[in-house]
Amino acid sequence: MAQKTGGMISRPQKNRNTNKSEAFFTKKQSDDIAVNQSIKYDYVDSFNEGMARVELNDKHGFINKSGREVIPCKYEDVECFREGLAAVKLNNKYGYVDKAGRVVIPCKYDYVCSFNEGLARVKLSYNLNTFGYIDKNGQEVIPSKYGIAGDFSEGLARVVLDYGKSGFIDKTGRVVIPCKYDDAGDFSEGLARVELYDKSGFIDKTGREVIPCKYDDAKRFREGMAPVKKYGKWGFINKSGREVVLCKYDYVYSFNEGLAEVDLNDKHGFVDKTGREVVPCKYEYVSWFSEGLASVELNGKWGFIDKTGKELVSCKYDYAYDFHESFAEVQLNGKRGFIDKTGCVVIPCKYEDIREFSEGLAPVKLNGRWGFIDKTGKFLRISGVK
Repeated sequence: MAQKTGGMISRPQKNRNTNKSEAFFTKKQSDDIAVNQSIKYDYVDSFNEGMARVELNDKHGFINKSGREVIPCKYEDVECFREGLAAVKLNNKYGYVDKAGRVVIPCKYDYVCSFNEGLARVKLSYNLNTFGYIDKNGQEVIPSKYGIAGDFSEGLARVVLDYGKSGFIDKTGRVVIPCKYDDAGDFSEGLARVELYDKSGFIDKTGREVIPCKYDDAKRFREGMAPVKKYGKWGFINKSGREVVLCKYDYVYSFNEGLAEVDLNDKHGFVDKTGREVVPCKYEYVSWFSEGLASVELNGKWGFIDKTGKELVSCKYDYAYDFHESFAEVQLNGKRGFIDKTGCVVIPCKYEDIREFSEGLAPVKLNGRWGFIDKTGKFLRISGVK
């Protein structure tokens, strides 16, 4: 307490020798605090529909792009949001929540899948071991009677009955293509792969076999082309069934951005839709083209090429991933960061693990914990449950 002396108030003297470091944080300490408030999860996923899955102490929830944990980490498992809803697991049963965290479909199922084209596959009981479909109100629109069922794609879903044959149903549950095939894939670009007597072909949505079942194997159409296998080698056909890339490769992958990866004698390159090998099969590994560039491995190091085969980013990284939102993940000396399309390092290789940018943010792992950064490298600050 201040003491009166001669009409004046004697005030306590300030300690002029106070060490400022005891009263204020250094920049490093402030940075460390910011990181600790941003990197807190055991695992996170990329953002999707404005929400990202997060995991803490074996429980799962969601954060939004402001860093607010809008759905607390209380679920045993969750799936990414799709069409506005996310599957969640509580007390060993599955249901669905909306982006506010409201349970819109009760956790009563033994197995569920994400919504696709307005419907979701569900299994009420493992004892019944059959799939049906529900809408976003939780109403069963197609009864549980199929041993195997696929997601809806282009208005139809593949289903398998007890005797093991595949066919297709529409969204009312009506069988539009009879269950007569040994196997089938989803519809893509109006056609679906089907298998009969160990041979593959393609049908349209009326069930008409537009490309006969004569191939040893086949994959779905993408960009107007489908991989097919004949006499042990792979090539491509177009939708009329014409073999536009000869079946001469050990394996091929689907077209993306006009080019497809082809493999021959343990080397990898790219062909265009005329069958021209625009990038020779000389690389140890390649990824498909994304945003005009593809990552390639040569002599144990990774870089990037353009669609002419020109090496735009030299092969110097321990690993490199696809470009997403103009940035690509790279790894050097066991640490990961990001480069831009000129090869400039925009986020230094200092993280233990990272994931691709999605909706402007990327998951990163530092000191055993996960959080998010933006494209300047700034951390997304995590705040409490809404």
